Amino acid sequence: MEETFDFWNDHSRTFLTMAYQWDRRIPMENPDGYGLKTGDCGDTVTIFLAVKNSIISQVTFEIQGCINTNACCNALAVLVEGTNIEQSWEISTHDIIEMLETLPLDHHHCAELTVGTFYLALADLRDR
Repeated sequence: MEETFDFWNDHSRTFLTMAYQWDRRIPMENPDGYGLKTGDCGDTVTIFLAVKNSIISQVTFEIQGCINTNACCNALAVLVEGTNIEQSWEISTHDIIEMLETLPLDHHHCAELTVGTFYLALADLRDR
């Protein structure tokens, strides 16, 4: 007999919190760094960065995509806010997957899309 996945009881608390958190889903006026990317799945992520004294002070984002992408973007923000710019280049897809604990395997591409968009925002920051 095949066991079914119970969304509310089988996901980690961290995943559920990140998936349903909406306070960072806002565009930022005059960001220090900006990245936009559409994944093969069709989801689109826009990431905005605010930096003070070489420290990422705020990450906001907009998405056109699924709840898993929302969870990944929130996880990214939690992981990189307060880090210096050089350290933030070290964030990986694995870091997001590990933090969320229960990101479905068939949605690991959402973490890849999030990190790729973040790198675009960092490159934009560097090029300014």
